Amino acid sequence: MRVLLASSEVHPFSKTGGLADMSAGLAKALGRAGHQVRVVTPLYRGILQRFPEIRREDWRFDLPLGAGRIQAGLYSIQLRDNLVVSFVEQAFFYDRNGYYMDHNADYPDNDARFIFFSKCVAHLARYLPAAPEIVHVHDWQAALVPALISHEKRAGWGRGERPPATCLTIHNLAYQGMFPGTSFGLTDLPREYFTPDRLEFFGLLNCLKAGIVFADAITTVSPRYAREILTEEYGCSLDGILRKRAARLRGILNGADDEDWNPGTDAYLERHFTASRPAGKTANKLALQREMGLAQENGIPLFATISRLAGQKGMDIQLAALEEMLNANMQFVLLGAGENAFEHGYRALSARFPGKAAIRFGYNEALAHRIEAGCDFYIMPSRFEPSGLNQMYSLRYGAIPIVRATGGLDDSVVDLTEDGRRANGIKFYDYSPRPLAKAIRKALALYECPGLLAQYRRNAMKADFSWNRTIREYLEVYETAKNAASRP
Repeated sequence: MRVLLASSEVHPFSKTGGLADMSAGLAKALGRAGHQVRVVTPLYRGILQRFPEIRREDWRFDLPLGAGRIQAGLYSIQLRDNLVVSFVEQAFFYDRNGYYMDHNADYPDNDARFIFFSKCVAHLARYLPAAPEIVHVHDWQAALVPALISHEKRAGWGRGERPPATCLTIHNLAYQGMFPGTSFGLTDLPREYFTPDRLEFFGLLNCLKAGIVFADAITTVSPRYAREILTEEYGCSLDGILRKRAARLRGILNGADDEDWNPGTDAYLERHFTASRPAGKTANKLALQREMGLAQENGIPLFATISRLAGQKGMDIQLAALEEMLNANMQFVLLGAGENAFEHGYRALSARFPGKAAIRFGYNEALAHRIEAGCDFYIMPSRFEPSGLNQMYSLRYGAIPIVRATGGLDDSVVDLTEDGRRANGIKFYDYSPRPLAKAIRKALALYECPGLLAQYRRNAMKADFSWNRTIREYLEVYETAKNAASRP
């Protein structure tokens, strides 16, 4: 199958979170399975310098954007025989300090930047020599593509080939790409598209809604999240339109890249280890304690979190729970950045518990790998979590996840109360500090039972989150989308 995949982030070229990992992992898995894949993403500042093997293609965009026209180029890199990553080169739009914001403020022209990106994707879908059968777009930054392709189909595709089917993946419904109603003019779509049953949202342009309305198939990144977003609590005011399209909606749990995240081969680690050879985990724990300035004692349980510091991620209840639990015999490591209030809170926590809480602000890929390999327990107390990847990395690295039972966390972690034979983590349910503190106490008790802890780790490291499982489900969705697109 020929797949054109569009994402505003693709690891290792650009990344702020799980979107980059998922889009890259899916593309690589489809390529390994023999499908022809081209990924399209913006050419952000620094990419060419870090990856000089990327080359300019003989392709120019000259597309309308409201009252004007915008020109752009295309760069590409061949990652394997049937996997190409292409970059839309438009210096004014994408050669900036950040992908979406600078100094914690969104760029005021993000509407133009990503409407133009969506137009480039739709243009490639129509004019690439090897026409795609599926155009798979991710999140609001590319969600206008199904509407643009739908309009071009109605206007006459005109190439002789069947127009591609479209699939939208919603990674986080809370981010919708909403702009003033005047931004609709940048789409160059007829005014009939700016109505409540299409792109209009209480007078605003809603890019994610465009994808929900027009995509031939819609996916989210876990089965539970697919159910949650149909409710008023989690639907972010789009639950009504999602319920109308529920027949096209499917939740597919993300895969975890077993090339980048493999404790048996990971170049960042002090020592490699596997489920059958687990001894190396102790060496990684001692190395992490040394790196973070903590006492090097294997007998002290080490907890960790790698996260964006935001309310969605449960940082408020985690701070409150740690204020109580760090009085116990435990250590805690955090790597992350985000809201000033949370950064201040964790800085203060570290000052109150010197030698027990080690904090690093920012993001460091190598340190993230070493934290997963070195910690005993990984805390992920999200208010909501569409899929989550870090709990999967933790399982693979033998770090027992402590998670709130929501979204992909509930789908991927097994608690003792659910299946004693397969238990690999600890769940709590109510969103408040007390249940989280209770879950941490359960972890401390588990640590005092070496045999049971070893069983949890074996279960964790043997859990299957490979992309081979995941792409089978996506291929089913693609076939469903193609059948839907062929119907008038």
